[in-house]
Amino acid sequence: MSAIDTWRTMIQAEHAQSDAMRPAPPPDDHWRPYARQFSADPRRSDDAMLNRLLEEVSPDHTVIDVGAGGGRLALPIALHCRHVTAVEPSPAMGEVLSTGAEDHKIDNISLVHSEWQNARVDPADQTLCVHVLYTIQDIGGFVKKLEAHARVQVMVVMYGAAPQSQNYPLWEKVHGTPRLPLPSVPEFREVLKELGIDAREEALPAQPARGFDSLEQALDQLSQRLYLGGDGPQRDMLARMLPQELEETDGVFRIRGAAPLQPWLIRWAGSASG
Repeated sequence: MSAIDTWRTMIQAEHAQSDAMRPAPPPDDHWRPYARQFSADPRRSDDAMLNRLLEEVSPDHTVIDVGAGGGRLALPIALHCRHVTAVEPSPAMGEVLSTGAEDHKIDNISLVHSEWQNARVDPADQTLCVHVLYTIQDIGGFVKKLEAHARVQVMVVMYGAAPQSQNYPLWEKVHGTPRLPLPSVPEFREVLKELGIDAREEALPAQPARGFDSLEQALDQLSQRLYLGGDGPQRDMLARMLPQELEETDGVFRIRGAAPLQPWLIRWAGSASG
């Protein structure tokens, strides 16, 4: 099986497992309950990943941020370059990004409400895609479009394991079956090799396991991530488990033994002309 076929098969298997466990069909905009969590001060200076990306951006550059979310990266990058085109399909995320741009008086950014595969945008000096690829089934077409729209460089950031991998042990305990993983950096390396792309890799500072402010918040958020619905015996089981499964440090509750997430910056030359 080719690397591209393996990538697609992993996503389809994970999605089928998710659909089998969902108590209800997914909402039209999955991100609406979480969108405000994806905003941040665009003038912050303590974000190691952002600071590293800014080293690659020149004041005269244009940038396309694919899957820009609430603008956590698009807005600060816009402060350091000529223009950012933010491509984002989620209406809720787009609202957060637009509000952030208005609040911080950032006017050199334009929002395109679209999936990347369908987006009609002009090429830019750089294309950026951060923590988006894990669920992209047409990975070959997606990556080729990133490259075709970059005059200088493509930048991709991915974790060494899928973002929800820290929840996999809880999934198995609640559902009684191992969680099927989404593809991440190891599979992406093989895809790039198959596409003939010579990319440079760089490990970014590891990020600690995501935490929760309280046991109640942990129960609510983990119930959603594990597809347990609002009530029922499995949610009750999770509620009984959490005091043992979580550990508290400085007022933050994290899954016991969860490894930090390791992000990687993967870069290669663009092919757009002009």
